[in-house]
Amino acid sequence: MSGKKSILSDKLKYEIAKELGVYETVRERGWGDVSSRDCGNIVKKALERAERNA
Repeated sequence: MSGKKSILSDKLKYEIAKELGVYETVRERGWGDVSSRDCGNIVKKALERAERNA
């Protein structure tokens, strides 16, 4: 990820990446190799969780 501060915790990002099946890509090659679509799905899932927990 870039030098900007992340709003999502690393724990949450990795947890959702596991759910969506992209964790191995992240672990082996880093977040830069995760597709834009998958990153969008991670954000979407995080927003759904936030709304549910609000």
